[in-house]
This record gives sequence, C-alpha cells and structure tokens, in this order.
Amino acid sequence: MRNETTPTGRTRAAAELEQAVGHAFARRDLLQLALTHSSHVNENGALPGSNERLEFLGDAVLELVVSDELYARFPAEREGELTRLRAKLVKEASLAEVAREISLPGFLLLGRGEEAQGGRLRDALLADALEAVIGAVYVDGGFPAAVAAVRRLFAGRWPACPDLPKAKDYKTRLQEITQQRFKARPEYAPGGTRGPDHAKIYEIVLRLPDGREFRAEGASKKKAEQLAAERALAELGDPGDANGPAPLREAGPA
Repeated sequence: MRNETTPTGRTRAAAELEQAVGHAFARRDLLQLALTHSSHVNENGALPGSNERLEFLGDAVLELVVSDELYARFPAEREGELTRLRAKLVKEASLAEVAREISLPGFLLLGRGEEAQGGRLRDALLADALEAVIGAVYVDGGFPAAVAAVRRLFAGRWPACPDLPKAKDYKTRLQEITQQRFKARPEYAPGGTRGPDHAKIYEIVLRLPDGREFRAEGASKKKAEQLAAERALAELGDPGDANGPAPLREAGPA
C-alpha cells in the first residue's frame, strides 16, 4: 500500500485508508487482499490471492446498501425511479470518483505491466478495487460495518430528490459568485479535527472576501469544504439554480 514495502510503511498506509473508509480492520490481511490486483499476483506468485472474490462480494453488498438507503429516502418513488437512482450512484465512473477521493489509487498493488499501461488511472480497475474494499469491510465487520462505510464513502452524493441533477459542485459555484460580486475568491482553512483516527471528522472554516465566515464538518476535508460552500451560497441567496447541485447532507453514524 502506497508502494511502501516495510512493515511500518504498510501499517501507516493501512491506517490512512481505514480512516478514509471509516472502519478499523481487525484483520488487515483482508484490506491487503482487497488492494491486490490480479496482475500483481500473476507476476509475483500465488501470495494471498487477488481481490476478485472480494470485489464480487462487495458489488452485492454495495448494491444492497444503496438500495436500502434509496428505499428509505424516497418512500413515494416507484421501482423504476429507484433503479435509475441506484444505477447512477454505483456506475463505474461514480465508483472511480469515490476511489480517487479517498486516494485509493495510491494504495493498490499492481503488476509492472498493468502499472506501465496506466492501470492505476483506469475507472474500471478503481471501481473494482473500491467494491473489493467494501467486501473486505463486510467480511471483517459484518453488515453494520459495511453500511457505515458505504454511508461515509457516499456522504454528500445521495440525491435530495429524484429529479434534481447534480451538474456543478458547490465550491465551483461559490467561486463563480464571489468572482462576480467581490472580484476575489473564497478562502478555506482547517478548523481542527475530532474523533478516533479511523473515523476522523474534519472542520473547515470558509471565509468570504467580505469577511463572513462559515464552518462545516465532514468525513473528509473535501466534503467539509463542499458543505461550507453550500451554506455560504445559501447566505448569498444563490443555493444553485435548477441545473445546480442537490443539497449536501452529511450522513450521520450508522
């Protein structure tokens, strides 16, 4: 993980990923397995194996957790609409985006050939690896742990309503507004952290060019920044137009 081969390096890398996922593994060998691509196994012998079986399991777990969440959020929606919403959340490009947000590419174990061909950047490979990590969480901690991990990973991605698309992110929209009104950009500063290392919560302080400040917390710095930007836009009277993003809501603990 993180291309660090020493025991200390592997332990440190595992802790970083556990924090991003929100699950402390009792069996870190499962996490290692989830990050091992078949190309690495093919070049280095059997080892513990590749992440393909965990990917198979994680795909099913992810679909169930997302289905359950959408079922609870939209009690009036028909099956077809729920299916469409689920497909959007779990499609390859969306999963790859989540994988990049938690820096998953840097933790993967790839073969030299796959690495040379840019495998670490491929959406399909990243989506499969994310599903494998979710599968590993399920095997290690059971379904409640998997639910908590998926909710954390997808915090801010759940649609507020079925028909409201998410075209722009709040940070981009806020920057556009402040450039128009103040000829300057907003500033983001860390406001501290709280919680255990494997489930840390980050606070961000957003300062507008006119001096107003907005604070928000999230499971990552990026999520906290987005939530602070959403609050600033609401204060400025521009929470996004009809083609703008759906409101962000940080998922609470499972």
